[in-house]
Amino acid sequence: MKTTGKLLLAALLFMMACSPAERPPQLINIRGVVFGTYYSITYFSEDQEVYQESIDSLFNAFNNSLSYYERNSLISRINRNETTEVDEWFKTVFNRSREISEETGGAFDATVSPLVNAWGFGFTDRAKVPSQKVDSLLQFVGYEKIRLENNRILKEDPRVQLDFNAIAKGYAADVIGEFLRSEGVEVYLVDIGGDMVAHGLKPDGDKWRIGLEKPSGRFDDPQEVGFVVEVENVGLATSGTYRQYIEEEGRRYSHTIDPATGFPVDHNLLSVSVFAEDGMSADAYATAFMVMGLEKAKQFVKERDDLEAFFIFSIPGEEEFGTYQSDGLEIILMEDL
Repeated sequence: MKTTGKLLLAALLFMMACSPAERPPQLINIRGVVFGTYYSITYFSEDQEVYQESIDSLFNAFNNSLSYYERNSLISRINRNETTEVDEWFKTVFNRSREISEETGGAFDATVSPLVNAWGFGFTDRAKVPSQKVDSLLQFVGYEKIRLENNRILKEDPRVQLDFNAIAKGYAADVIGEFLRSEGVEVYLVDIGGDMVAHGLKPDGDKWRIGLEKPSGRFDDPQEVGFVVEVENVGLATSGTYRQYIEEEGRRYSHTIDPATGFPVDHNLLSVSVFAEDGMSADAYATAFMVMGLEKAKQFVKERDDLEAFFIFSIPGEEEFGTYQSDGLEIILMEDL
């Protein structure tokens, strides 16, 4: 009997040592396609739970609310003036869009959709856009021409449309991060087409290591990571002119449209990576900075203690590009790793 008791005790101790609570966190990665791009969600889980179905369900609901390309989404119906009532996701994105529009003097503007479309970066093919056409579209572009009252959208002009493409991916990363934390997951990296949210330190104490792309000569050139940054508890988004553009008569037209002029931006800023408190803000500020240009964007970041940014820009007469990083960032060259 004493021997049996010792065996039972040993078995119990073994089971306790191997209980799920004592297992080291396991690395889980979920990949897929959403919003016309990829997603990659990496997290550490003690119970090794895979949340693929729940995450895909969230993405589907998100699409039905905020996707400009889903005909029957809430935003599409609002753009067609079929409804005015919004849901909580729409309300959150609209309000943050408005705040960032005001902060950036309109450099970020979610009503720029008709101009994006006219220049061939939306639903229609590229056509030459005369100044008269731009002027006519500018009449119903402007964040101050649409507002939210009592959970209903009110437009000054029924032709005003919203496009949250420059903020929604970042917010989707936030939403997935919130879901993971609700499931007890505290260490994760959510990447949706380059818009990211990183949370927590890895089990070995390391931060998340993110690669930043070097600008390419053409949109179809292979990706080349030139820089690395290590982060935790941050939203990150990168916007650039070197992948999405239209070339006509030897001149490139950026997909970033200046809401003030109605024309594609034309300056030397090639890429901007923004680090903010959440993915939604990082996404929107990245677009705003591409509209502002290098000097205005640098000054904006210098005046904020909640933002960091890394800029890559062309130098007239030089083949090599220049870089600028805000004071709170540590950028590592790939060649130094």
